[in-house]
Amino acid sequence: MSLQRTNRYHTRFNVCLQPVQHTMEYLDLAPIARVGGTVKLPGSKSISNRTLLLAALAEGNSEVRGLLDSDDTRRMLEALTVLGIRLEGRAETGDFKVQGCRGSFPQKQADLFLGNAGTAFRPLTAALALSSGHYKLSGVPRMHERPIGDLVDALRQIGADVSYLGQEGFPPLQIRPAAIRAGGEISIRGNVSSQFLTALLMAVPLTQADTRINVVGELISKPYIEITLNLMRQFGIEVSRDGWQRFQIAGGQHYHSPGVVHVEGDASSASYFLAAGAIGKGPVRVEGVGKNSIQGDVRFVETLQQMGAQITMGDNWIEVSGNARLKAIDVDLNHIPDAAMTIAVAALFADGTTTIRNVASSRVKETDRLTAMATALRKVGATVEEGADYLRVTPPQRLTANAVIDTYDDHRMAMCFSLVALGGVPIRINDPKCVGKTFPDYFQVLQQITQPA
Repeated sequence: MSLQRTNRYHTRFNVCLQPVQHTMEYLDLAPIARVGGTVKLPGSKSISNRTLLLAALAEGNSEVRGLLDSDDTRRMLEALTVLGIRLEGRAETGDFKVQGCRGSFPQKQADLFLGNAGTAFRPLTAALALSSGHYKLSGVPRMHERPIGDLVDALRQIGADVSYLGQEGFPPLQIRPAAIRAGGEISIRGNVSSQFLTALLMAVPLTQADTRINVVGELISKPYIEITLNLMRQFGIEVSRDGWQRFQIAGGQHYHSPGVVHVEGDASSASYFLAAGAIGKGPVRVEGVGKNSIQGDVRFVETLQQMGAQITMGDNWIEVSGNARLKAIDVDLNHIPDAAMTIAVAALFADGTTTIRNVASSRVKETDRLTAMATALRKVGATVEEGADYLRVTPPQRLTANAVIDTYDDHRMAMCFSLVALGGVPIRINDPKCVGKTFPDYFQVLQQITQPA
């Protein structure tokens, strides 16, 4: 897959939009001397769309509070409306009332456009494949580059009729009514997107039959599966498991509204500000996640602690500060592979070579994130060894000023590399609006807690 992406125009972002003679928007970040302050996190993307879908499938009405207002959630809200789900609420407040459909979408024929919202596309694919309707799911060209073959193969194992309208293994998809073989077993690889297993887990109760899901190989991103199981439990579905290899869903269970559901702040978004606190002295406090969070990504702070950051936590907040150069570490991040990207940038501020292991899953995203990270880290002067499932990062004596970072429509690339400005050098982020996927006002919030160099 090409790591290149272009837009139709090239402008300054977050200043005044002035067209120039190139092809991409960009943001120039000035050097930052230090950071300090409090950040209130937007709602979790992972939790927001899972909660919306479960509320739609449940019996009864659910009040969803603190929903993230982002591209991904807007696409899910649009899709549910097209499928006949009654929604009341406003994006600005993040509070919505969802009228559940008791496991059967009212609209049995629909053409759904889902933009680049993977957290909407994957679970909807599974739920609709078991819903006895005619559906087409498509998105922007970028979505059509995001593999979905493992999920489709798993659904076909129980008789679902899902076909590709373009390249084999990729969206867009067509779903037709099918004779679902209720009960039995489904196998799915563990070393691909955790959203595939999440989609299966959430959809299987619709069959009303005993079903076992077998994970082939080691399961990655276990914290994201914990989130899914926790949310299913809130909506009345119990899943038993044998370690991380087998998941058993007993038949006869139905989703029931819990009444009110609160969406936690986004722990993934928290990682950038927490790392900023460790690099840029701090203290930086993030509100919306804490020691009681259901999101495993909060374990990111354990890695920052290994690197020498000072951490304090409350029920709903985490605070980080750092008063010295970070320590180089050798760490297995299979449990939080997405946060590995933030650690790779933090490694630029360490006292030696940092090795990040067991993150092969970064290669099966819409962007090959290991290669994208290695490319960008070299641009800012680091020496990088890139393996099949690891990165080894040696920081330069001095970071390279005015490096131009390509983001490939990947919000994590934009947010991670904004932290380079904490090294006292300016940096350019291409296509900065890609942060709209999870944290539309990320750069504005970052600016509020920074002191310029």
